[in-house]
Amino acid sequence: MNERQFVVTLTCEDRPGIVAAVTTELAAIGANIAESNQFWDRQTNRFFLRIAFTAPDGVDRDAVERALKPASDRFSIKMTIADLERRPKIIIMVSKFDHAMLHLLYQIRVGWLPAEVVAIVSNHEDSRRTAEIEGIPYHCWKVTKDNKAEQEEQLLALVKETGAELVILARYMQVLSNELSNRLFGAVINIHHSFLPSFKGAKPYHQAFERGVKLIGATAHYVTPDLDEGPIIEQETERVGHAMTADDFVAAGRDIESRVLARAVKMHLERRVMLNGHKTVVFAK
Repeated sequence: MNERQFVVTLTCEDRPGIVAAVTTELAAIGANIAESNQFWDRQTNRFFLRIAFTAPDGVDRDAVERALKPASDRFSIKMTIADLERRPKIIIMVSKFDHAMLHLLYQIRVGWLPAEVVAIVSNHEDSRRTAEIEGIPYHCWKVTKDNKAEQEEQLLALVKETGAELVILARYMQVLSNELSNRLFGAVINIHHSFLPSFKGAKPYHQAFERGVKLIGATAHYVTPDLDEGPIIEQETERVGHAMTADDFVAAGRDIESRVLARAVKMHLERRVMLNGHKTVVFAK
């Protein structure tokens, strides 16, 4: 028998009976639960639930939504339903440093990352050849103080035109405006080195080298108007030592940034990340 795979994520005020109500309705449509994760935030009394399940071939997303509506209405649930048969569409934005983008493209090519790249956007021409090899539309939009608002409107139009549900800043070295950050909140992921705010500006790894840093790292987070302070999805650190050169620091940083960003994107696309105010609930495997 053919089956379809779905993921339901929900959040609401914590009350007894939420899990029972949701799973009872899923059982009624023949769903088989493959994975279930839940979390109760005692500080806010918010409840978070992620359920991955299979359903008979005749059950589509609308049928799942109808089945869960009584439970949703009863508990005032905020819910999302994802059909895993459909690969999410993403837009990658990059400037000159392309290591994080290349890692994403490779993980998509080998099937580890379930996504379709519908566009690569840059403020430089450096990655056009990569896009051509991958068969991905490439948009080079130079950004200046005078045309920044126009460029961001182009990006919003591209998101709408392509149906992209996630924008990834893979070392895109332009700050998004407050307006754009708010309009796409929860749908833009950025990567930055974890030295912030200690080493701002150009060549942060070289600055860290000069100061004798012992740990370097990277942070992937959702974009908000507060620069590099959005809800954190994933982080990683690595030890470095006095025998390493500044170039060694940079190389280690590139590797960490690439890995952390890819993991954050994967968790987002698998619906394992739920926003909880200024924080995230991450249901990792």
